[in-house]
Amino acid sequence: MYKLAIQFICLILVNVTLNAQALLKSPEYSKAGFFEVPNSGRQVYDFNVGWRFYKGVIERAELSDFDDSTWNVVNTPHGLELNASEASGSTNYQGEAWYRKHFTIPKNLLGKKLTIHFEAIMGKSKVWLNGELLTTHYGGYLPFSIDITNKVLKDKENVLAVWADNSDDPNYPPGKSQTVLDFSYFGGIYRDVWLLATNNVYVTNPNTANKVAGGGLFVRYENLTKKSVEVITKTDISNDSKKSFDISITYNLKDDDNNIVATKTISETIKARSNIQVEQILLVKTPKLWSPKSPFLYNLEVLIQNQNQNIIDGVRQKIGIRKIEFRGKEGFYLNNEPYDGKLMGVNRHQDYAYVGNALPNSGQWRDALILKEAGSEIIRAAHYPADPAFMDACDVLGLFFIVATPGWQFWNDDNTQFQELVYQDIRNMVRRDRNHASVILWEPILNETHYPDYFAETVHNIVHEEYPYPGAYTACDSRAKGMEYFDVIYDHPRYADKFKVWMPDPKGKNTSKIKFDYGAENRSIFTREWGDNVDDWNAHNSSSRVARNWGESPQLIQAHHYANTAYRFTNWESISSTPAQHVGGALWHAFDHQRGYHPDPFYGGIADVFRQPKYSYYLFNAQRKAKDSEPMVYIAHEMSPFSSKDVTVYSNCDEVRLIVLQKDTITMKHDRETFNMPNPIMVFEDVYDFMEVKSLYRKKRHAETTIVAEGIIDGKVVVSATKMPTNRITRIKLELADYGIPLTANGSDFVPVIASIVDDNGNVKRLTENHIKFEVEGEGTIIGDSDIMANPRTVEWGTAPVLIRATEQSGTIVVKASMVHEGVHTPMAAKITINSIPTNTPLIFDEKTNTSYKKAVSKPIDSNNQDSTLKQKVLELEKELNQYKLKEVQKQQEEFENESKKN
Repeated sequence: MYKLAIQFICLILVNVTLNAQALLKSPEYSKAGFFEVPNSGRQVYDFNVGWRFYKGVIERAELSDFDDSTWNVVNTPHGLELNASEASGSTNYQGEAWYRKHFTIPKNLLGKKLTIHFEAIMGKSKVWLNGELLTTHYGGYLPFSIDITNKVLKDKENVLAVWADNSDDPNYPPGKSQTVLDFSYFGGIYRDVWLLATNNVYVTNPNTANKVAGGGLFVRYENLTKKSVEVITKTDISNDSKKSFDISITYNLKDDDNNIVATKTISETIKARSNIQVEQILLVKTPKLWSPKSPFLYNLEVLIQNQNQNIIDGVRQKIGIRKIEFRGKEGFYLNNEPYDGKLMGVNRHQDYAYVGNALPNSGQWRDALILKEAGSEIIRAAHYPADPAFMDACDVLGLFFIVATPGWQFWNDDNTQFQELVYQDIRNMVRRDRNHASVILWEPILNETHYPDYFAETVHNIVHEEYPYPGAYTACDSRAKGMEYFDVIYDHPRYADKFKVWMPDPKGKNTSKIKFDYGAENRSIFTREWGDNVDDWNAHNSSSRVARNWGESPQLIQAHHYANTAYRFTNWESISSTPAQHVGGALWHAFDHQRGYHPDPFYGGIADVFRQPKYSYYLFNAQRKAKDSEPMVYIAHEMSPFSSKDVTVYSNCDEVRLIVLQKDTITMKHDRETFNMPNPIMVFEDVYDFMEVKSLYRKKRHAETTIVAEGIIDGKVVVSATKMPTNRITRIKLELADYGIPLTANGSDFVPVIASIVDDNGNVKRLTENHIKFEVEGEGTIIGDSDIMANPRTVEWGTAPVLIRATEQSGTIVVKASMVHEGVHTPMAAKITINSIPTNTPLIFDEKTNTSYKKAVSKPIDSNNQDSTLKQKVLELEKELNQYKLKEVQKQQEEFENESKKN
């Protein structure tokens, strides 16, 4: 009874009710290519809820009268299955799957033009409405839309059937088999689905209109100065009706206070069954210019009125007024001024723990927030266009973005369809993303691919056909075929002395003494991928690939590796030391992620698959200038019995004062004599001794066992951090890792909750291997179960994450965490209360989710039900065959590596 009473009291004490959550607002997400304008005659509906789902091959599922009553009901974004947090080696399902949505069109939409907009379906897909095939689509990363206006049944139930196949297919990009791919395809309708309703006169969608440098709304800027700028708009308008209309088109440019800073109205006549393109110039006085440090966005509204002055359509884009220039040896210029420092950031794959690529919009935003807070100023897509929500976040937060066409080490010589689909992907990615302030480069080449000679010139020209104005730049590897056509070159720092290591000995001379040699090249240089350090392309052992749960020493090595170690590779220091011509670089990679062709996940992220930071995250965070961000100091030391005698500190302050065990005080400044990176690592040597901690404990002087780091700017302490040893663990602590973005009750959104094992002071016990089980009550569900080791979850490096998905009803969600095996002395249970907020987008569905989808069982080898012995033999043969395939991957990786060393 005593034990139960204590547990009950502790549950009350650790219960965290997030009432403030209800006061938060979700970021605004674009929908079907635009942001909404209220009362414009254009309506967007969330079409994600209530899809019946079947994984596998089944006949006649496209028919409207097919019996799908036994299928699970799921919501999109949906990824076919849930995978373990380590799902590399092609453990994910590849093959056919079916989705069927039963829905009834609301009466207020009858007579409207109706379009279903898919942001992406992985692989090949076909879509039927009421048994009629409407379209076949190839490719898993770009949107497509279907006009259902004259196909949908009025006042009756409709059935939309989608067949999706994520299996290997060399006939469309990326084309490469997943078993030899450095990422995983995953699958399903893994991005949002929208139902769009408009009147018959409307602004088109650029991807559907399929016009070179046209369709939709195209915005560019000319004659930009601090005093004024011309905002030039090109709008594509269609009339699907049988009569002509006299219309007026109003352009309103609004600031963040909703004040109109520029406006213009024009009159046009649009004939029946026709289309017009209208170009206008808005003059903006004293514009607020977009930059990573000040990412100001305007709202550009386009309103169409009929002759009765009724608004019949309206769209909105968030635009950032800026001018980008790559001036060769002069470097990168933003808004007519040389950029302050290097453009440093990361590459990003889109997959996330358990759900694969099916990350909701809030998760896309959190990723961008995490990377912005880490100090990133530029993100490179790896190796396909990102989710629209991630692009929106980059605009709002101030992150430059490099858009890449889908492709990785593969070219199909035997199929002209493959290259035509590559070309169409490039056109569609430019059309989709051309208005984003964040877009700085277009990467139309297929990553690390040996393509034909003509391909390079063709894809470079396609980008400039689709964006025929200043400010569009293409990028290509310096050793790739046709590199002479591209505007910016990908390369590593090139040194005049080829025998000089890429990073000087820390006791050597300042790196500014190094001479760089880019030959006769007069284009700007960017390093598309840096930081990886594998031994070979088969074993993949590396000082940069470190799982978070490996602990203190490996994480320190990774961070030092990314900063300025003496290995011969590109790092923060080497790029920081280059001349202006070398404008920056992107780390490979932001987050740990799954891979098809290797049994190990890629562990080189600065955060893991749940986005939990490693020490290297704080190294990156410390490279932000204190004048542009919050001052920070982080102690990369856990004060365990196995911790180093040296204490490593990351900080963006002028100097750091370290106070060890409340007596030894040491002050250190950044070593500017040796290093050029913004804020080198500070290592306080031989200052920690566990035996001293033990002595203080024995003397009951626990309060003295601390390491304090104080960040000092201009002689004043502006920030501090404290570390202390973890005492006896007593309880579980739960934290909501929402980054200020609330959980939306739309049936798809989810949020991470992190459970930690802590002592009475709240210090996380890193060196423990407990198991935590989770329970949930209210308007939420837990993603995953014991099948994928999600619940219960093993504690790794002190924490155990759980993902909580919202239902379609807003309300309270209570998450409970307790030890799997409880005893008298095991840590106390905990709970946390989350309030999901209502969605601001109406939902269309006839049925709600009825069950969680589970881990896939691989497709049988054949339909004859062979015995297990034969299956095992076949599996072994497949593995042996894959080893030969991997040798080709290894060979290609080595070829690219060797080419980069020829300089």
